[in-house]
Amino acid sequence: MNLVLHVWRQKSVRDKGRFETYPAVNISPNMSFLEMLDIVNEQLILAGQEPIAFDHDCREGICGMCSLVINGVPHGPERGTTVCQLHMRHFRDGDQITIEPWRARAFPVIRDLVVDRGAFDRVMQAGGFVSINTGGAPDANALPVPKVEADKAMDAAACVGCGACVAACKNASAMLFVAAKVSQLAHLPQGQPERDRRARGMVAAMDHEGFGSCTNTYECEAVCPKEIKVDVIAELNRDFRRAALK
Repeated sequence: MNLVLHVWRQKSVRDKGRFETYPAVNISPNMSFLEMLDIVNEQLILAGQEPIAFDHDCREGICGMCSLVINGVPHGPERGTTVCQLHMRHFRDGDQITIEPWRARAFPVIRDLVVDRGAFDRVMQAGGFVSINTGGAPDANALPVPKVEADKAMDAAACVGCGACVAACKNASAMLFVAAKVSQLAHLPQGQPERDRRARGMVAAMDHEGFGSCTNTYECEAVCPKEIKVDVIAELNRDFRRAALK
C-alpha cells in the first residue's frame, strides 16, 4: 500500500503548528497504524529530518496512550479500537490520511501528536480512590457484591483514561471519564463512605481544569475504545446532586 499522510507538526506548546505531508510507501496491510508510523519515521530519520513524535506504550490496546485523531475520529474509524489495534487493512491503497493530536484546552500539545493529559491525573487526585483504612488486604470473597453491581463496576473500570471522549466532544467535556471513575467505586462497598465527597471533588477538579460541559451528543460513547456507556454520566449527575443537597 502507498498512502499520503497529512500530519500535525508542532515543536512546542508555544509553536503555532501546521500540517505537513509525508508519503507512506510499501506499507503492509497487516501492519498496525503505529507500525506504519514507525516506518515513516525511519524514512524521515534516514533523510535527516525530525521524526514525528507520538505517544505509545503497551501497543496491546490496554493503556490508551496511542492518542491520535485519524481523519477526524479519535483512535480512528474502527469502533471499540485503540490506534495500536487499528490495522492498515482498514484503509485503501492511495488513501490520504489526516493525523492530529487530541484537541482540547485542557490537553495542551507538547510536541507534534503528543499532548499533556496531566489534567486527568489531577482530577483523579481529587477523589478517584478509596482512602478509608480497612486494615490488611481482605479475602476476595469477604465483601459479597451482587453480580449486577459487580458487572457495572467492572464495566466502568474498563476506562483507560485515554481522553478520546474529550477529543470527540464539541465542548471538550471530560464527563465520560470522570463518570466512569466515580461509577466504578459507587458500585462497590469500599467506595460508599467517600461517595458524596468523591463526586463533589472530581467534578470541581474537572471544571477547574477547563473541561467543557456535557450536552448529551453521545460522541464520547461512540469513540471510547472500551465502549463505556453514557449511563455512567447519569449516575454521576445523580451522585453530584445528592452530594450538593447534603
